[in-house]
Amino acid sequence: MNELSPAPRAYDPATIETRWQKAWEDAACFAAPDVPDGTRPKYYVLEMFPYPSGRIHMGHVRNYTLGDVVARYKRARGFVVLHPMGWDAFGLPAENAARERGIHPARWTWDNIATMRAELKRMGLSLDWSREFATCDPAYYGHQQALFLDFLEKGLVERKEAFVNWDPVDQTVLANEQVIDGRGWRSGAPVERRKLAQWFLKITAYAEDLLAALDRLDRWPERVRTMQRNWIGRSEGARVRFPLVAPIGGIDAVEVFTTRPDTLFGMSFLAISADHPLAAAVAERDAKAAEFIAECRRLGTTEVAIETAEKRGFETGLLVRHPFLDRTFPVWIANFVLMEYGTGAIFGCPAHDQRDLDFARAYGLSVTPVVLPPGADAGSFAIGDEAYVGDGTLINSAFLDGLDVASAKRRVIEELERNGCGTGVTQWRLRDWGISRQRYWGCPIPVIHCEACGIVPVPKTDLPVTLPEDVDLSRPGNPLDHHPTWKHVACPRCGAPARRETDTMDTFVDSSWYFARFTAPHAATPTKREAVDAWLPVDQYIGGIEHAILHLLYSRFFTRAMRDTGHLGLASGEPFAGLFTQGMVKHETYKGPDGRWLYPWEVEKRPDGTAVHKETGEPVTVGAVEAMSKSKRNTVDPGAIIDRFGADTARWFILSDNPPERDMEWTEAGVAGAHRFLRRVWALVTGALPSLPPRGTAPPEPMSDAARTLRRSTHRTIAAVTQALESFAMNVAVARLHELANAIAEAKADQGDPSLSWARREALEALIRLASPMIPHLAEECWSLLAPGEPMLATEPWPEHDPALAAAETLTIAVQVMGKLRGTIEVPVGADEASVFAAAEAEPNVARAIAGRPIRKRIHVPGKIVNFVL
Repeated sequence: MNELSPAPRAYDPATIETRWQKAWEDAACFAAPDVPDGTRPKYYVLEMFPYPSGRIHMGHVRNYTLGDVVARYKRARGFVVLHPMGWDAFGLPAENAARERGIHPARWTWDNIATMRAELKRMGLSLDWSREFATCDPAYYGHQQALFLDFLEKGLVERKEAFVNWDPVDQTVLANEQVIDGRGWRSGAPVERRKLAQWFLKITAYAEDLLAALDRLDRWPERVRTMQRNWIGRSEGARVRFPLVAPIGGIDAVEVFTTRPDTLFGMSFLAISADHPLAAAVAERDAKAAEFIAECRRLGTTEVAIETAEKRGFETGLLVRHPFLDRTFPVWIANFVLMEYGTGAIFGCPAHDQRDLDFARAYGLSVTPVVLPPGADAGSFAIGDEAYVGDGTLINSAFLDGLDVASAKRRVIEELERNGCGTGVTQWRLRDWGISRQRYWGCPIPVIHCEACGIVPVPKTDLPVTLPEDVDLSRPGNPLDHHPTWKHVACPRCGAPARRETDTMDTFVDSSWYFARFTAPHAATPTKREAVDAWLPVDQYIGGIEHAILHLLYSRFFTRAMRDTGHLGLASGEPFAGLFTQGMVKHETYKGPDGRWLYPWEVEKRPDGTAVHKETGEPVTVGAVEAMSKSKRNTVDPGAIIDRFGADTARWFILSDNPPERDMEWTEAGVAGAHRFLRRVWALVTGALPSLPPRGTAPPEPMSDAARTLRRSTHRTIAAVTQALESFAMNVAVARLHELANAIAEAKADQGDPSLSWARREALEALIRLASPMIPHLAEECWSLLAPGEPMLATEPWPEHDPALAAAETLTIAVQVMGKLRGTIEVPVGADEASVFAAAEAEPNVARAIAGRPIRKRIHVPGKIVNFVL
């Protein structure tokens, strides 16, 4: 219950925010039931959980404020809301930080969690903290190990050899993204390509479904769906067999997958990956080939690295026969062909593929065009520095000549299959997910290696397999691998000495099912079916575009795998019904005379636009507005903003700038402006209290014109803000609330007009209730003054608008003369046609256009346009 208290003389966010945060916590306002009882619709809102790096940043403030607005709004709309928080707490950064500081990763992580939890609580987020967990807690990762074992039994886990990026200094596998210019992101050492036994999750088993289901995710950004489609990469094409003229190492042919079988007659070479078995066979006989292969393995494996690297090759001396031509072509080992894609071999058609053209030009290979662009002359068409990759008509291609590209593809596949040298196939760019990581701070993979029994799953009764605490992080490599005792165990099957798996799981695994665990975070099994089936899917997921591919794709795989192993229902397999990707928070950058980056708090901006160092007075160079980053020091500490202005000010500014999907610039002026508005709201409420009628007073009749005008503003604002929040247009909601505040300020109290006083109370209550998802502390305090003795605003329903009052009184109608816009008119809603025509003819620009000319026809589309035909 609210208690009536004297209005403070000034808006004091520090006192107000602390008081209401405690009140919400004491009343457990935001605790969700274990299972919705069905009396109210459920709504699960979730922001991507943070990595506990030490302090929250403005990106966190934006992300969690957006989610909190949704959660508070949906509660007020009558939904039972689940809004949890946890920590994505495993990973190499913690291990590295612990190594540098001489402490244990667990201590570093848990200390950071404590700091960040306190900072997030200062924001007044309506979170159910009773569901909090960290992925580094055995109580969480033990259940992840159980999921792994179930996936293994289902055939969704496989151990196989694969080429990986190996950092010889850190002695660990690196993801492609951790290889920068061919070197390890941390050690700087040249990365090697090694073939290691790795654990894989068979995400390819769901490739078709993962692709097809994207069409049903209509509440996801199209950009994200496109990125996922491209990553999954379904390709229609052909597998073509090229016989070797002289077999080698037991290999008598090379198989190629191509999406352009129509260009087979433009072939000038065949290229294989440095990791192809044929390349290995050549290297056994040719030291120069072995040297070139070693060089290829030092090249970064990201697509960017492959595309931007100089195209280099090694001619093996081998030849292959063409499936249709009585010709042979040379076999090259090429640095731009990867074993992971297709078959690890390509046929080169330089005229119609830019990589092939660059390679052919470098080594003087032939370039034969076989697709003629529309309108081009077959006799003179030639390829210059750019390959032609568009549509056209086949030339120089025997039985394909004259066909368009699509028809040629079908025809050539028919011939390949008839001749037994190829077949039409569907190929996927998606590869199985390698989850093995040679590091300590991760979830142990729960298997045991026994010389007699092979790979043996850890019995579920022995889970969790916990990490040892006494590890030596000073040595390079995986601390689990050189731990003296942890890896040595008895085989669960035969009892013989055996060895634990020392690889830990990719941390993407930890974040691929956490949303399901939140539905029953204390259950004795990974999920509690009653709870997970009631809460999933997440109705609104919010996070950065940088996670558009891997995290979201892996989560989609996990829910399908969990469904098929009995851990949840979720027939669609889709974990997130709605997805919103917010923009970044940016800030100006600053440099001192010595070229050193400066923090914003070190800089004083002057009225003339120049800047100086606050302490030294030295001139400062103001640079570009860029995403906040530690490296360029253009960050702002949320804690300092809250100390100075309060959490509500930070929330209001974050919401009031650009649409939330766009990047926004953090400025001191903007923050100060947000704070002024909050003080204005406080002044409006506290200043009006003495003149307001008691709450619950019946509306006096008749209403004055001023009262009716204010009431119309109030109800239009309720409708507009409701619509804005439904469509995630938080900045629009903020703008409408500014307009309502202006309308309230303009409606001066009049002791002789009780209807206006009544309308002002209605407007103030609406303003506070509508603003409460965005500035909950100030709203709660104002509500306690406006409605003493009533329940807290956090538990109050959303205001409803009166359609009659919210309806527009006038319409704007475009007026055309001979179909050309000449002006617009305002007419009352429901105006008869004669009145509309009269107003249109009287509009000055229209009157000039029709002056002295007979009107042959008048056209009126009600509520939209008038057109005069002369």
